[in-house]
Amino acid sequence: MGVKYIPEPFRIKMVETIKMLSREEREQKIAEAKYNLFNLKSVDVYIDLLTDSGTNAMSEDQWAGVMRGDEAYAGGSSYLKLLENAQDVFGYKYIQPVHQGRAAEKVLFGALLSKGKYSISNMHFDTTRAHVELAGARALDCVVPEALDPNKRVPFKGNMDVEKLEALIKKYGPENIGIVIMTITNNSAGGQPVSLQNMKDTSGICKKYGIKFAIDAARYAENAYFIKQREKGCENKSIKEIVKEVFSYADMFTMSAKKDTIVNMGGLIGVKEDKEIFQEIKNRTISFEGFVTYGGLSGRDLEALAIGLYEGLDEDFLRYRIGQIEYLAGRLDDAGITYQAPAGGHGIFVDARAMFPHIPYYEFPAQALAVELYKESGIRTCDIGSYMLGNDPDTGEQLKADFEFTRLAIPRRVYTQAHIDLMADALIAIKERASGVKGYRIEWEPPVLRHFQARLKPIE
Repeated sequence: MGVKYIPEPFRIKMVETIKMLSREEREQKIAEAKYNLFNLKSVDVYIDLLTDSGTNAMSEDQWAGVMRGDEAYAGGSSYLKLLENAQDVFGYKYIQPVHQGRAAEKVLFGALLSKGKYSISNMHFDTTRAHVELAGARALDCVVPEALDPNKRVPFKGNMDVEKLEALIKKYGPENIGIVIMTITNNSAGGQPVSLQNMKDTSGICKKYGIKFAIDAARYAENAYFIKQREKGCENKSIKEIVKEVFSYADMFTMSAKKDTIVNMGGLIGVKEDKEIFQEIKNRTISFEGFVTYGGLSGRDLEALAIGLYEGLDEDFLRYRIGQIEYLAGRLDDAGITYQAPAGGHGIFVDARAMFPHIPYYEFPAQALAVELYKESGIRTCDIGSYMLGNDPDTGEQLKADFEFTRLAIPRRVYTQAHIDLMADALIAIKERASGVKGYRIEWEPPVLRHFQARLKPIE
């Protein structure tokens, strides 16, 4: 294997005990969970790759900050520190903390979207799509065609298809496009990055038609690292310089701070300069999240978030972070296992359709692989495919996803090389018995974001 494991740029100071159940126990636990990985108890999971959101290990500085958190209801010093740091990193005048990313979407989208409106994105993630639809609008995806081929290795597979974007604007009418969203990195496309040039081109189209341009900024630092590594003319720029330029092309952003700012809870909304929209955001924050200077967070959360904004930009950390993913990708390359290539920022998205060509999309091959990974080695992952995509909001029919990915989302500063090797070994073992794996059908599902709660049953 050509890819070497990059040593951790930190020492381990505290440990959390984990235990692997027996194969028989794991099969019993997943059956009791109705084959929904979200229903498993965390103590029954050995390696938890369900998400990289809020599952990261905070630093000694962040834990020290927890003790310094100002718990004042209004105008706390931790809030003011967060404001100052966020304004410095993103270059935006207005910053609003909220408790997490989906709260940011709820607050912002309700101010911009309504029935008859559309949101266009390089790809909406599950909560983003849900909040677009809850606002009465409809979500349109507009990723570049290269993203649809997992085997095609191009540097920026997360990009917006700008020609299709303009065509969609003309088709539905600029007055009906409530927002254009650039997700960085593009999670649903496999954690794939977006180029600086694509940001600039998309921004130009939005300005041309007078449409608000927003960034879904959950993994903004990883995206900046890819730009530095892959985009001509950016190799000598600092991560912070790249971040500031990326955000200069948009009007606003929503962020789950539980990813690249390496905290367990928190989110942000940023507005570059539109005072009127920001006033509406503040009004809605008070209704849904709490007073504007805490936004649903404790002072200790605000303090840890303020520190994490800078820690997430550290280039040594990012080199190790992306290096972990590339190491796992190298092992899968050696085993002939297809994934969204090249490796993305926050995990590996294994192509379950290629692994299980005999399982149709409506029997959820990516969910089947997620279940098999738990049975094999106690690894919890999730479906990024037709199961997660759900049903058409107008017809109720099962939608067919562009991808059937099983996402192995790697938490930051948590797992070692031995854990990564176990992930690869489990996938290799499943590949060897892939023809005998069967799909699933849904016994019960809620109307929105069904994958969090649905109950499934194996196809006999």
